[in-house]
Amino acid sequence: MAGLLDLLAGPQAQPAKQQLGQQFGLSEDMTQQAMAALIPALAAGLKSNAGKQGGVESLLEALNKGTHARYLDEPGLLGRPETRDDGNSILGHLLGSKEVSREVASRAAQKTGLGDDLLKQMLPVVATMVMGSLAKKSEEPDTLSMLAGMLGGGQSAAPKQSGGLGGLLGGLLGGGRQKQAPKNDGLGMLGALFDADRDGSAMDDIFELVMKRRG
Repeated sequence: MAGLLDLLAGPQAQPAKQQLGQQFGLSEDMTQQAMAALIPALAAGLKSNAGKQGGVESLLEALNKGTHARYLDEPGLLGRPETRDDGNSILGHLLGSKEVSREVASRAAQKTGLGDDLLKQMLPVVATMVMGSLAKKSEEPDTLSMLAGMLGGGQSAAPKQSGGLGGLLGGLLGGGRQKQAPKNDGLGMLGALFDADRDGSAMDDIFELVMKRRG
């Protein structure tokens, strides 16, 4: 399964990536480097949250709100103050504190040579793009099947697309047949999705930092 970087490398995300680069005065190559340095931390936060009791359900509910996909559909939104506010809210859920966000930006700066302040400003915008890519991915039947299996104890068939994520939640959470997802480095296929660069680690040092700060 594709990781987050792969999702944001797809054609659906290209206009948003171009907007991001223009917004922060970066070339296409530097925009890609900045995203590659920031996204593993967001992937680690997603992995941490999804591994908690009720975490997958909470993710489904967040995606079901239907607002995140617009950041890829309408890239001009990325420059708006309300988008930055939404991104900071996402960071609060994923990373747990501003201290972690600062550390993520600092490490990304060391990796890319870009300034800390620039990357701090980019981080909430990139967070909205990550959630947008997940919202898009959640519309695909294979993703619904994966999440259905996790929540429903291994169901093999995906719910009909017409029911959307709300139908998936209603059918599975009301059925009383739930098993806790295995904790083998995360969550199987969902863990693979949250492994930003598909190296099997999801940037372990950042993951440990997120876990420590969220405590």
